[in-house]
Amino acid sequence: MTVRYSSTFLKISNVVWLCCLANFINSADRVIMPIAIIQMAEYFKWTLHEQGMILSAFSVGFLSSMVIGGSAAKKYGGKFVLSLSVILWSMSTLFTPIFANYFYITIFLRILLGVGEGLGLPTIFHIFSHVVSQDERSTAFGYLIALGSIGQTVSALACPHLPWSFMFNFFGLLGIVWVFVWVISYKEYRDPINGDEEEFVQPPKFIGHSVHWREFIRHWPLWAIYIAHFSMNWSNYIIMQWLPTYLSRYLGANETEIMYTAFPYISNSLLGIGSGYLADKLIRQHWSIISVRRLMTFIGLVIPGLFLLIFSSAYNVTLSVIYISLSMGFSACNSAGHLCNHAEVAPNHAGITFAISNTLATIPGILAGPLTAELVIKSGGRWFPVFTIAGVMNIVGAVIYVSQSSATQII
Repeated sequence: MTVRYSSTFLKISNVVWLCCLANFINSADRVIMPIAIIQMAEYFKWTLHEQGMILSAFSVGFLSSMVIGGSAAKKYGGKFVLSLSVILWSMSTLFTPIFANYFYITIFLRILLGVGEGLGLPTIFHIFSHVVSQDERSTAFGYLIALGSIGQTVSALACPHLPWSFMFNFFGLLGIVWVFVWVISYKEYRDPINGDEEEFVQPPKFIGHSVHWREFIRHWPLWAIYIAHFSMNWSNYIIMQWLPTYLSRYLGANETEIMYTAFPYISNSLLGIGSGYLADKLIRQHWSIISVRRLMTFIGLVIPGLFLLIFSSAYNVTLSVIYISLSMGFSACNSAGHLCNHAEVAPNHAGITFAISNTLATIPGILAGPLTAELVIKSGGRWFPVFTIAGVMNIVGAVIYVSQSSATQII
């Protein structure tokens, strides 16, 4: 097999940065609605349950397309599938302000946004497994997660001070521009022996062309990744969907204080980059890969879980934002932990294993809207049960990952 990519990070930076920029747009699009819905709900007279339906509709589409994304990238190539993905989510974002007064069309567009973004991340994982070498993987994934957090930060800072329709239009158009740049800039290289297969910068130990679906669910190291991802997303979806509403309606935050919802994403992006560099440095210093993955996942789940428990007892806006920022910041360590682990245990099928993992990890996104609303209503307006469950979930996920994970190729 001829390898056309140098393992030097500078050589692959164009591909990595374009994928990171796609995740920036992806994440910004995803956060617009949880902030804009405060204004939209008042204007369109949506109830709390209707708001929950709109917020969770994204996860329905995300869940439905995830595995398709992983398989499609392997069959049709990362370039085509990622282009299709960004077109879908950008068009749905552009159309949202146009049809916002139609409740069920709005839900449909949120589902379509989820479908597009569900195709996107597994495809990026597929691309990274091919073009990023093992000792640079944590850094690449760190930047990927960080750019996503920066996109969320931009939305959180800008949305409260702009007409809610402007951000939908801006990021929708930005996605369309991205597609043109991507199509022109990225060239896929194919194995000269098997032209249907994309080449690897570091060929895996063995390459299997046909794997039975049972292989993706029968190995405990894969389930360790799936469970860790599920636990991480349980708390992340609650924070992403409900933090602005929580600060505004429970703690009485004003319009300026709602801007504080940007700080968790800033801390997430900074620690995401830092943890990536640290993890790769430890690997170059001859730490075993599995030790690094377990350390980063343990930090990325346990510490955020503890801060969520503390956050649930805070009763002023400033302290609450500090605690949730620390929680989200340390959560970024997962980018150098279990999120990198796909490319090690299943390098030929990283897009598919990530798709399965993210499909399972999207279930909290579907439940976070209606379940949170129900828990808060049944608890007489108290949010304590919501954040306690999320914190405990993180700690359980960390214990399972540390005890069951592996960095050895299994499929």
